[in-house]
Formats: sequence, C-alpha cells, structure tokens
Amino acid sequence: MPSDVVDMEAKREMQQGKPDLFADAISTISSVRFYNLWRLLNPWPRSNSRHPEKLRPTVYLDGLRGFAAFLVYWHHHQLWAHNPLQKIFMESAYCYEGYCWFMALPFVRIFFHGGHFAVAVFFVISGYVLSAKPISLIQAGDQAKLADNVGSALFRRWLRLYIPVIATTFIFMTITYCFNIWVFGLWKRPTYLAEVWWWYCEMKNFTFLFDMKTDILSYNYHLWSIPIEMKGSIVVYTALLAFARCPRNARLWLEGLLIFYFLYIVDGWWGALFVAGMLMNDLHQLAAKKELPDFFERLRPYKMIIYYHFLFIGLFLGGVPAHSPDVMDLRKNPGWYYLSFLKSQSIYHSKWYFLFFAAVMLVSAVPHIGWLKRFFEARFCQYLGRISYAFYLVHGPVLSTIGDRLYTAVGWANDAQVRYLPQWVNIWELPRSGPMGMEFSFLVPHLVMLPLTLYLAEIATRVFDEPSVRFPQWLYRSTTVSRPAKLPA
Repeated sequence: MPSDVVDMEAKREMQQGKPDLFADAISTISSVRFYNLWRLLNPWPRSNSRHPEKLRPTVYLDGLRGFAAFLVYWHHHQLWAHNPLQKIFMESAYCYEGYCWFMALPFVRIFFHGGHFAVAVFFVISGYVLSAKPISLIQAGDQAKLADNVGSALFRRWLRLYIPVIATTFIFMTITYCFNIWVFGLWKRPTYLAEVWWWYCEMKNFTFLFDMKTDILSYNYHLWSIPIEMKGSIVVYTALLAFARCPRNARLWLEGLLIFYFLYIVDGWWGALFVAGMLMNDLHQLAAKKELPDFFERLRPYKMIIYYHFLFIGLFLGGVPAHSPDVMDLRKNPGWYYLSFLKSQSIYHSKWYFLFFAAVMLVSAVPHIGWLKRFFEARFCQYLGRISYAFYLVHGPVLSTIGDRLYTAVGWANDAQVRYLPQWVNIWELPRSGPMGMEFSFLVPHLVMLPLTLYLAEIATRVFDEPSVRFPQWLYRSTTVSRPAKLPA
C-alpha cells in the first residue's frame, strides 16, 4: 500500500478517534456525577456490610439516642394534631380530672409524650460521650494529651453543632419564602433579602453562647435544646480540666458536688444532666479496671436488683406530668402528690427535676440489662442513632409544612388552618376512631410523613451532619501545629 494512502488512513482514524475520546470523557464525567448524585440522594441507608465491625462497648448509646429522637418526633406530632385541651390531658397523669386515657398510663405514656424525657437522655449521653476520651487520659495521668484533646474538642464543638442548624434553617427559610408556603407562627417579610436579614439576626443571637435571652428560633423552634447542648459541652470540658489533677475519690466527690450545685442551688438542671453523664463515664471506666471505691464494690453482688429498680423508677419518673411548670399543678395529678414535695426549690419547671433522675437511672441501667441493651444495639435503633441529629433537625420543618396540611386534610384542622389553609380542610376526612393518640386519622398521615422525614434525615446526614464532623477536624489540623512553637531567644 502506498505511503500516502497509509498516511490518509491514519489521519482518518485519528480524526474519527478524537470525537470518540471526547465523547468517552463526557460520558465518564456524566456517569461519575450521576453516580455521586444517586449515592447522595438514594433513599437506602449506606451499609457497611462488606466490612463488618465488632460492636463498640458503648454502641448501645447510639441506639438509645436514636430511639429517643423518634420519641421526640412522635411527641411533637401528638401535640401538633390535637387541640389545646387534649394536650393538657396528654401531658398529665392517668385519670387527671377524670380523663382516664390509655396513653396516659404510667410507663405507656413514655411512648406518647416522652419527648421531654428524650431530651434529658440526650444530655446525659452527651456528657458521657464527650468525657470518654478525656477521662481515660485523666485516669492514665496523661496531662499533655488531655490538654490537646480538650482543646481540639472545644475548637470543633461549635462548628459541629451549628453548621447543620445554619444549613437546614436557611434552606427551610428559602423554600417557604420562594414558594409562598404558609407556616404556623412564621411571619413572612416583604422581600427575600429582608427575610434573609431576619434569619441572620435570629441565627447570630441563637448561636451566641453567652446571650442571656432565651429567644426561640422561629424557623425551627424545636431546636431550643441546641444552645443548651453547647453550654453543657462547655461545662463538661471545663470540669474535666478543673478536676484533671485530683485523685480518684476527690474527683468523684467534686463531680457529685457539681451535680448538687446545678440541681439544688441554682436552676441548672441541664448542667446536672451533663455532669451526671461525665460522672457515669468516670465510674464505668474505673469499674472496667476494677478501681471503683470500696462503697461501689460492696454493691456489686446486688447490681442486677439495683439496675432493674433503676429501670422501673426511671421509666415511671420519665412520665412526669409536664403541662405546667407549677409544682402545685403537679400535686393535682394522681400518683404525684407526695413525689412533688421532693422537688428542689431552685428548679423552676418541676418536670426537669424528676427527668434528671429518670434519665440518669435509664442510661445507667441499659448496659447492665441484656435484653434492653440488645434492643438498642439492633439494626433499626442503630440506624436511628446514625441519623438522630438530622432527624431532630428536619422533623420540625416537615411537620409544619407537609404534616400540617396532611393533618388538616384528614380532619385535624384548628382555627389557624381553617383561616390560612381553607383549600386543605377535610378534603380527605377520615374517621377519628381509636384510642386517644392512636386515632385512625392521626396514624394514616404517618404513612407519608415518617418515610419522608427519615429520607430527608438521611440526606441531611450525608450533606450536613457528616461534613460538620469532618470539616472541623480538617480545620483544626490545618490551623494548629503538632508541637508547641519555641519562643524566640
């Protein structure tokens, strides 16, 4: 074959190959983007089944946190759908003023109005988890690593808590404004820029730890506990550093006295919950090394009796009537008259005094009661634990937008919905048959809302929650040095 023909054939192949290579590149990029988008938005939880890991000793705490987040979800939906009078009796004891509802029975009531109990459990778990590594360093006497660990934790904590809050509330604000979605209790500003400015003003105050006011975040008022979570973290880290050089018994006594201060001297129930979690972790690590004080060692033969009593008493106290902060109202509830005299005078809302003991007893009991621990280690509870923070963040916006309209459509409209959502009122009215809190028309909307809330929580976990853990870690590594810099001569 002549050389010029070979050259022409080669050029033709090269010319034909170029667009093929370009098309292949575009196809590859598109497929990668599509894969990443699908990986981000697919509704199925990410599985680690390819690399099964041995359960951590405290993995039950993740499941307990997840189940507690579900109780918050259910409690808020109960209060949203039912009318104000029903809410009073829901959050009161069984047979309060003659209303003997199944949902108000002791122990049963936890599954209907256990949201307050769940928040107390959150705070105990936080105190336990935040102090785990520092306490191990304190007990090992490694002061240098302790300082670095607590410094890193303080650096990362604000970002870890508030990045997901900022992101989710901004998206909620934008969607409700741009699509003109009416939300109960949320007033629309005349322009989007005015709305953004209002959101910014609320957010900067909400995220300021030392703001003495207790303003509610109007874009998601269920998040009132997040600033308390931040304050409790500061209490834990400060106490860890303050008690770091104390010997074992002195450290345990000081932790106990700090709980007493928060519970009986000032209205610091939240601080008592965090420090109780820290004390619990201290005792657990000492027990693992068989270094508990003699008093606790003498109780070891009776531990199962003690922990089952803790579980029983904790679940009873966890159902404390919560409709009023006044202790005199608490005394009107059957079964709570004599207990009300135990309340500390320093605590304003009586429920938090009893929820302190309820949460501490429950969290203490779970790891020692096999069937209960296995329940919280089960796959579904672990899944709820993984998405628990995002679930807590998104359930309110879903409830106030889609949930409000679904409840209105099936027959749960109140005056505000009749006025602002007239087109939704009773369009799919369903019977209210069934016991209070489990009415048919109340349960049916959750066929939509629960999967939707779980899905959005999964997405928020991937997009905001997990990056809010990684980004502060990267930032800390990028802005610190591995060893202290020497002072100039």
